Amino acid sequence: MAVDHRVVEGEGVGARVRRKEDHRHLMGRGRFAGDIRMPGMCDVAFLRSPVAHARILSVAKPRGREDRVFTSLDAVGVGDIVTRSTIPGYKLSAHPPLARDKVRFVGDIVAMAYAPTRAEAEDLCEATEFDYEELPVVVDCATGRAPGSALLHEAWGDNLFLETSFDSGGMDEVARTAPVKVEKRFRTGRQCMHPMEGKGLVAWWDFQANLLVVHTSTQVPHMIRTGLAETLGIPEGQIRIAPPDVGGGFGYKCLLQPEEILVAWLALTLKRPFRWIEDRREHLTAGANAREHEYVITAYADERGRLLGLDAEVSVNVGAYSVWPFTACLEAAQAGGNLPGPYIWPVYRCKTWSVATNKPPFAPYRGVARPGVCFAMELTIDAIAAAVGREAVDVRAENLVPGSAMPYTNITKKYYDSGDYPASLATAREMIGFDAVRERQKTREPDGRLIGVGFSTYTEQSAHGTKVFASWGTPLVPGYEQATIRLNPDGSADVRAGIHTIGQGLETTLAQMASEILTLPVAQIRVILGDTATTPFSTGAYASRGIVMAGGAVSRTAEKLAEKVKALAAHLLQCTPADIRFDKGVIHGLNGSTTFAEVARAWYTTPEVLPDTVDTGGLEVTEGYKPQVDTGLFSYATHAALVAVDPATGATEILDYVVVEDCGRMVNPMIVEGQAYGGVAQGIGTALFEESTYDAEGQPLASTLIDYLLPGPTELPKTRIAHTETLSPFSAHGIKGVGEGGAIAPAGAIVNAMNDALRGLGAVLCEIPATPDRVLAAIAAAKGPDTSGRSAA
Repeated sequence: MAVDHRVVEGEGVGARVRRKEDHRHLMGRGRFAGDIRMPGMCDVAFLRSPVAHARILSVAKPRGREDRVFTSLDAVGVGDIVTRSTIPGYKLSAHPPLARDKVRFVGDIVAMAYAPTRAEAEDLCEATEFDYEELPVVVDCATGRAPGSALLHEAWGDNLFLETSFDSGGMDEVARTAPVKVEKRFRTGRQCMHPMEGKGLVAWWDFQANLLVVHTSTQVPHMIRTGLAETLGIPEGQIRIAPPDVGGGFGYKCLLQPEEILVAWLALTLKRPFRWIEDRREHLTAGANAREHEYVITAYADERGRLLGLDAEVSVNVGAYSVWPFTACLEAAQAGGNLPGPYIWPVYRCKTWSVATNKPPFAPYRGVARPGVCFAMELTIDAIAAAVGREAVDVRAENLVPGSAMPYTNITKKYYDSGDYPASLATAREMIGFDAVRERQKTREPDGRLIGVGFSTYTEQSAHGTKVFASWGTPLVPGYEQATIRLNPDGSADVRAGIHTIGQGLETTLAQMASEILTLPVAQIRVILGDTATTPFSTGAYASRGIVMAGGAVSRTAEKLAEKVKALAAHLLQCTPADIRFDKGVIHGLNGSTTFAEVARAWYTTPEVLPDTVDTGGLEVTEGYKPQVDTGLFSYATHAALVAVDPATGATEILDYVVVEDCGRMVNPMIVEGQAYGGVAQGIGTALFEESTYDAEGQPLASTLIDYLLPGPTELPKTRIAHTETLSPFSAHGIKGVGEGGAIAPAGAIVNAMNDALRGLGAVLCEIPATPDRVLAAIAAAKGPDTSGRSAA
């Protein structure tokens, strides 16, 4: 199946419209936090803890410059970050933005300083003396769960934020009678998210409006306003979040950050502008906050590999504190709920532990637990296939939820709205040339490398709303998404939505949603996003919710505005509103045509031509929207990888990579493909390269990009994409989310392919990233202990 190149009439839903926002970025005219300059602005730097766990004995400011340095004793009015949850057993962690009494991870903020330049502010931090008494360190889940372990939060009595369990019943019977039993352990490495632009903000006091104004690089501006009001103790109405361009988010900018609170407090207290821009070392140490999971899986099947039961334990290393507003337990909750994936599991039991450790607080990263659960599940499917002596692709196909079963409620009550999972696998099998690969494997490669093919199928729960978040007990629960559309006097339209764009093309796709209804050219539709002073409330951009929720709101609002325009146009054209139709920005009636500009002119400047009974609501509309079901819509895809593994060096090359995805109706296929390409690149990093490693004392060992490896152009294959469009019955235009999917499946597909390549050697990889060292270790383990007495040198 080829990439979709259908020609869609106009510029509405389905058209390959060039992104409106790209011109300013390509010309260097974007405006990011680091571009903002204001008179009298000072830069802020932070003194961060050099140790993972210690009691603070003293912090001494540089003599004569005490007024430029602040500790927790100075930050009067700054509240702790306290993330509450209604889930029984959840433990609260109070996170002081400036450490008080203890530091709990390397990078914890001890003091902050400001100066006319960042260099001078850093000098002040360096001249500040920090004296501490080191405490025992917890760096992994096993240590954190062990009796007698050092405690991060003494009042808890243990290191567990939360322990959960799910049991469908029947596991003991399955374990007793199942012909096939597979036991596996999997581990995923801790990662940084690495958006092109790190965190950063500028905060200042607007004397005219009597407002604290914060230009922060965030995915969730309205939620940040709520969080700042809570921690600074001022009304939300006295805070304006006005985010500039945002150079990527991936979940890293989905939280209330301690730095945002502290810089905003400086502006509130001293009534002058302050700026902080994260540097890459800060990101690599204090921002190493995602994807460290451990799985213990026991799976049961029949002689053909038909799935009978899944018994799982999941431990998530969530760091020192619970992040606001998503808590430290979101990852484990998602892991437990999503582990069964797109497969039919009659019986399921799962326990999860969210373990506090002396590492940075865990944040939701693109895919939120699903890259880990997909990796564990897809390798489990291949292990079952090996146990029954069948091709993994065939076992996979027989256990996927079939299209005929849709809509389908799975074992954890996930409501799969639409799709055909086996069909996506069949297409991927054909595109990757599975049968040809098997023939190729019969002959040794000339360069000695080993060839393997692997598959990975997943579901992506997108746009989940009120019921889901309420069940997770998060402090902010999304409801109706809103949008405002105003027809301007010149006939152009302004679209305003509280969500913010972080590179996913919302300025274009939301304009396309409005164009679909109004038929105005996209160039005549301006999209304004995120500013809390000018846009309706939104919980923001996360969980692949943007085009479903904000797009649905824009679509519904455009429909309401269209009714108003038709009523006015009908009077001008002397017909009924039912006789009016829009076509390419022209308004047609029975007795002629008019334009949006002429209708707007009648309302704004020549109202005498309108009847006295005209609707006085004007040409501006705000409407709210959420899908017919708010438990989520389910996109899905199958990824397939062809790899070559060098058994002498452990190096892996991806020879071919295929994505077959279905996100419902594509608003802009070009943008959908861009999301997939970017997601696959991140997934390849997860699979082969990226890991934030720590020593036993909690010291980060990857604090530069020399140590933390990111994939570049030479490591990324030419990805081939095929689309299907199975419309959701529950959303506007049948749209589903697509922002996270590309990053979910790569690790499963790639490592399955590597294991396929290494099958003849008996080596099996169960940990990511699957680095050359781990490949060589797996080969050595398969060979057994060396009894020759020869030196390994």
